[in-house]
Amino acid sequence: MSDRRGPAPHRPSKGERTRARIIDSASELFSRSGFRAVSLRDIAAHAGLTHAGLLHHFPGKDALLMEVLRRRDRLDAQSVFPGVVLPGTPEAAADQRLRLLVQLVGRNSDTPGLVALYAKLSAEATDEEHPAHSYFKERYRILRAELTALIAAARAEDGSAGQGDPAVAATQLLALMDGLQTQWLLEPESVSMEELVRDFLRRFGLDPEGGTGASGVSS
Repeated sequence: MSDRRGPAPHRPSKGERTRARIIDSASELFSRSGFRAVSLRDIAAHAGLTHAGLLHHFPGKDALLMEVLRRRDRLDAQSVFPGVVLPGTPEAAADQRLRLLVQLVGRNSDTPGLVALYAKLSAEATDEEHPAHSYFKERYRILRAELTALIAAARAEDGSAGQGDPAVAATQLLALMDGLQTQWLLEPESVSMEELVRDFLRRFGLDPEGGTGASGVSS
């Protein structure tokens, strides 16, 4: 009789748990004070480690920042763009991924620290000397390309030409989401990020609750 049990769940090692704690501490401190104002000693103390103990896991603050950013992006992208994060993974239908994208925007309301982190760092990283400058340039390039493909696929699935250029819609959608995050951080009770992103998609002929062509807006 064959053993049909799957592989045993991965149990993080002590080192992996320590790295995760360091990344959590860095995320919190970077979001609170910005990258430049936080030192490795600050992060080590917050994580309950010595400075030397932190350096055993990360060679410097730049490397730690990159891991903070990549971890958040991996978690977000797994639902909307799984084939990009995990090559070979089949992707859901485009209309379903649009719904997941809107839900992801809504879930950001539960993580104000991470929203603040990205708002601060993306602004700081416009400086070419910032360690995350290249990262954010590449991140936006990838997001524009993936959202353009997603919008085009959603229209194709519905057999609708839609309104406007998918690349333009993708660029404007990214700008909307970033701007909404800043407004929401300043006045969360007055800004519903999820509803406003849903409304924007409908104005481009994309209904995240039911495919495309629902808005009736002419180009």
